[in-house]
Amino acid sequence: MKNIAVIGAGTMGNGIAHTFAQNGYKVNLIDISEESLKKGLLTIEKNLDRMVAKEKISEADKNATLENITTHTVMQNGVKNVELVVEAATENEGLKLKIFKDLNSLCGSETILATNTSSISITKIATAVENPERVIGMHFMNPVPIMKLVEVIKGYNTSQQVLETIFSLSEAIGKVPVEVNDYPGFIANRILMPMINEAIESLYNGVAGVYEIDTVMKLGMAHPMGPLQLADFIGLDVCLSILNVMYDGFRNPKYAPCPLLVNMVTAGKLGVKSGEGFYDYSENRKAEVVAKQFKK
Repeated sequence: MKNIAVIGAGTMGNGIAHTFAQNGYKVNLIDISEESLKKGLLTIEKNLDRMVAKEKISEADKNATLENITTHTVMQNGVKNVELVVEAATENEGLKLKIFKDLNSLCGSETILATNTSSISITKIATAVENPERVIGMHFMNPVPIMKLVEVIKGYNTSQQVLETIFSLSEAIGKVPVEVNDYPGFIANRILMPMINEAIESLYNGVAGVYEIDTVMKLGMAHPMGPLQLADFIGLDVCLSILNVMYDGFRNPKYAPCPLLVNMVTAGKLGVKSGEGFYDYSENRKAEVVAKQFKK
């Protein structure tokens, strides 16, 4: 397997493309937006420059990585003659089902179809294709070039051969694959999201402030990033989407998103991507705690 297509040039998509390309794979990076593709390539180049500056790779390695990436705005052209497609589009079930329905008609029957979904059922996504045994989850962690873990999620119909192939491929690009069964939130988010939601509830109920909550978890629990800062980094809209998927899947009130989270997403305060969440990320503030009081 040497030819990979990645659908989506956003944070996860460009990171996945970067990782495969740096390990010698030919990557077709696909997005409907030419602007998104340019932005994705610029991000990859900046990340490679950091690695060169830190002497983790050479300038020749950087150039070879960039040469391994070809961009496409037409999916049909981008998925032609590839052995694996990794979908990394927005975390929206309807969109993913449409993409996989299109892939079903555009790719050969042997092409492995992977999704980077962080919570949506692999089994459900696989209903969009005629050969569901080739559909699998590859949940990379952000930032992809640095984080080692890949949750490999086996859908109800995923074949053992496809699972083993993706395990071997993940190891070949320097990742540590972990097999997980197909249930809402898988493992990473089933554990992480309730913690983030509880941190937001604690803020909402006035137990402590943003800085205090994050400091307790960083210094007391040795977390590299506090849960509220991490939520900003992930995207509050993404956190809300995952919690909703888990709540719908389990019908357990412990997964119900905090009203404060719902209100912030409704107001467009999504974290780093929008410039403000629990922290202010504008140029003159640089991740300061937002001054407003978070109250009911």
